[in-house]
Amino acid sequence: MAYNKVVARRGIAISIGEMTPYLSQPWPWYVAGPLIGLIIPALLLVGGKMFGVSENLRHICAAVLPQTDFLKYDWRRAGAWNLTLIAGAVIGGFIASTWIPNPHPIALAPATRADLAYLGVTDLQGLAPVSIFSWHGLLSIKGFLLIVVGGFMVGFGSKYAGGCTSGHALMGLADLQISSLIAVIGFFIGGLIATYLLFPFVFHAGGVP
Repeated sequence: MAYNKVVARRGIAISIGEMTPYLSQPWPWYVAGPLIGLIIPALLLVGGKMFGVSENLRHICAAVLPQTDFLKYDWRRAGAWNLTLIAGAVIGGFIASTWIPNPHPIALAPATRADLAYLGVTDLQGLAPVSIFSWHGLLSIKGFLLIVVGGFMVGFGSKYAGGCTSGHALMGLADLQISSLIAVIGFFIGGLIATYLLFPFVFHAGGVP
């Protein structure tokens, strides 16, 4: 019996070791795309669950500090699925970054690197530029505008629109909702305006690191 357990453990270790190279690198679009796409109809067919992230902020605020009528509701019942989803995303991200990290640098096109360099972003070692997304970066005008003001606008906008990109672009469009189509069009228009008009102004007005 003990021998069988040792063999089983070694088999599991070998299987995990063989899978690590595949798990520690980006999956091709023809694998990741269908997997993401199949999640949406699966959620609709099994219990009518909604795929969304931004609503979790309200659930967390209702659980921690329910001081307004807007936050006084049964967050356990309303947010059980969404909170489980976001918890799984956080735990999965921690596991991936801790035990099976991608050893290669982030793959960016030369044109993207050139555009980022023009904006003053040259350190591309992590998932997010440390010159911006750090306590040191937060103390600059640029960092404050991007993190605090930008974060508030994203949070307000997602609530005002009734959902974020995952809720509208993935779930809403799959459910053939016209409001989600309008919201997604607005996302793209806002992204283009931010990229070509606001970003150059904010980055250069805030000083190049």
